[in-house]
Amino acid sequence: MLIYSFGLATATIVEKQLGTQAAKMLIYYSPLFILLQLLLAINFLIILFNSNYIKSKRWGLIIIHLSLTVILGGALTTFLFGKEGQVHIREGEKSDQMVMHTSKGVKTEKLPFVLELKDFRLNRYPGSNSPSSYESTLLVYVDNDIREVSVFMNNVLDLKGYRFFQASYDKDELGTVLSVNKDVAGRTITYTGYILLLIGFILMFLMPGSRFRKLGEQLKDIRARADKLTLVFLLSLISLNGFSQNNWNETKHTIDIIESIKDNAIPVEHAEKFGALPVQFRGRVMPLNTFSSEILRKIHNETNIYNLNSDQFLLSLLVNPEKWSHAKIISGDQSYLSYNQFFDEGGSYSLLNQLQQIYNQPADKRNESEKDLIKLDEKVNILYQLFTHIIPGIFPHAEDPSHTWYNLGDNLSVYEFKDSVFITDSFNNYLAEVRLSLQSNDWSKPDEILNSIKEYQLSNDKASLIRPDKIEAELKYNRLNIFNYSKLGYFILGGLLLILAFIRLMNRKTWLQYASTILIIGIAAIFIYHLFGMGMRWYISGYAPWSNSYETMVYVAWATVLAGFIFGRKNILTLSLATLFGGVILFVSSLNWMDPQINTLVPVLNSPWLMFHVAVIVAAYGFFGISFLLGLTNIIIMSFNKDSSLIALRIKELSVINNMSLLTGLALMTIGTFLGAVWANESWGRYWGWDPKETWALITIIVYSVVTHLHLVKKWNSDWLFNFTSVLGFSSVLMTYLGVNYFLSGMHSYGQTDTSSSVFVYIAIVFTIIVILGFLSYNRRSKFIDS
Repeated sequence: MLIYSFGLATATIVEKQLGTQAAKMLIYYSPLFILLQLLLAINFLIILFNSNYIKSKRWGLIIIHLSLTVILGGALTTFLFGKEGQVHIREGEKSDQMVMHTSKGVKTEKLPFVLELKDFRLNRYPGSNSPSSYESTLLVYVDNDIREVSVFMNNVLDLKGYRFFQASYDKDELGTVLSVNKDVAGRTITYTGYILLLIGFILMFLMPGSRFRKLGEQLKDIRARADKLTLVFLLSLISLNGFSQNNWNETKHTIDIIESIKDNAIPVEHAEKFGALPVQFRGRVMPLNTFSSEILRKIHNETNIYNLNSDQFLLSLLVNPEKWSHAKIISGDQSYLSYNQFFDEGGSYSLLNQLQQIYNQPADKRNESEKDLIKLDEKVNILYQLFTHIIPGIFPHAEDPSHTWYNLGDNLSVYEFKDSVFITDSFNNYLAEVRLSLQSNDWSKPDEILNSIKEYQLSNDKASLIRPDKIEAELKYNRLNIFNYSKLGYFILGGLLLILAFIRLMNRKTWLQYASTILIIGIAAIFIYHLFGMGMRWYISGYAPWSNSYETMVYVAWATVLAGFIFGRKNILTLSLATLFGGVILFVSSLNWMDPQINTLVPVLNSPWLMFHVAVIVAAYGFFGISFLLGLTNIIIMSFNKDSSLIALRIKELSVINNMSLLTGLALMTIGTFLGAVWANESWGRYWGWDPKETWALITIIVYSVVTHLHLVKKWNSDWLFNFTSVLGFSSVLMTYLGVNYFLSGMHSYGQTDTSSSVFVYIAIVFTIIVILGFLSYNRRSKFIDS
């Protein structure tokens, strides 16, 4: 299994350097690799009969491993007998040819029917160029009959054993590309394997005599014995260092501008009304408060500036563009820059030549400094669009078929004369009245104009894009700042519970039990508040809130605390560590390189499979995180504690909980990965494409399978090795979730982040310390063997 995982990891590097086809030929589909998979299956079958698992009725274990053998058999059947290709058709044309790319070159196969493309439609999100779906209407000539069918993302055409999926389209939107798959036998065998796998995992958790149930019984016995002993722990003082923000030197001119901006700050009350105005941006209608928050975070990497909130900032910028163009608000590499610094006296853009050179080379060849320059250009461009009133879209066009909203800087000739006059006058008058109100402090006139703009929006919103209930919910969501408060709550209550957990190991006084209960109730309240925040985000966006890296991290934090509650019943140390880890994950999600904005979904993600696949697989990360913390705790105790005779049982207790958590995480990870395979097969006709994200998910399954099977080898059956490998195994999770996006490339772009390389430096430092602790604890491991 280790050789297999090493081969998979090597293949992802080969793919990065030489391409997907080279990785498939050299490793994935090589005879040696296929032989290795066959040996794994044969090895299990031999062990199955030699170890009398059938006589001992270990049905969960038997079915899980048999299912994996069946899945491998299905994959082999697909590889040997399955067919995969493409059909390209232009509107009004017919085709009965499937083009297949094989190791021997390109070949075509005649289909037993004819397809004609009647119409192709590319639907976009309102007011944007982002596709929401694409659909082909086909006429099928088969068996002396003509049928009209539609093929679109997540809607498959099944015909005589062939399955057609919407894969792509021509740039002029007059042609379609359909992927074709014929694999009846392979699909039947593989799906049978998936069903058996699910049944096996259910039996593993429920059947008496299963390893999971035996671990539970073992845990009860250990706790009963441990309660009779007085355990003494050395408590370590953990201090949290706050972060300090670097200040920058500013010229006298800039200081004067800042003071002027502060003196003319928009009152919070009116800014709040301004922030409630619905606007259209990136294909979504949102309150202007959301837009202003995203823009300020994008430009300045902060949620406020000069003591102004995002709504005050945006309205002030629109009212006083000259002052803001001189203010240093654009976050650069080491300092803040002003908009005017990017233009010379003649108005020429200073980054133009460099950007032209960068865009003339492939995206994967750009270095970090060039990528940073592109981001800097994007910030300057956003300010330009704000100064020229291009974004956001404020005024709906009642007759626009794409439901686009316009702003003052757009071409208003698309409107009737009276509408274009209203748009120009209302917006300019509003800004003028705001300037006057800053002097008079009477905001009745700007309020009145805002109301007239809202009335215009409602009367011209023929597509009913304005949902007052969702606008209000989003404003509330922004105002509550749920995940930030959840983060603070997890840190405070988790830290206090951790201290009490250590004290309770030394002392069993009643007041400690009551204090722990109060803290647990508090953590439960924050946990529900965290869940409420995810529910609000789901309601606002209309889809499950785990479609990008920010959302999945928020979900992982929640799943980690959930895992803590599940196993915290057995030991409050587990819950305290899980709670702290949930706070750490939420802290990472709030860093500048994470984007918390709510986006529209790309077509392939607009599927119910997103909810199930991602929810299950990311929940597994939470249980792996619990095991990481428990394993690390045991390694630290082994490294520094001297009273080994008294603490051995406590190490054993945490080790058993660690094992149960790992088995739960492994079950979820395996089920979630194969749910993804079903999603892929139902959406574009293949279970597995050896995409780096998929491959590393499989590597993670194998790594944790190795960790949970170490006890089968007598000389490796030790608490030290199990805990140490459970800690090291978490590196495969980090690689799957973060490293693939940064070091490799693949199709799972929806999960990618602009991850800073410094994050991996910190991760490397942490694991270096862990390895050192591993050596320290290795030398003392014999003192903690529970006799």
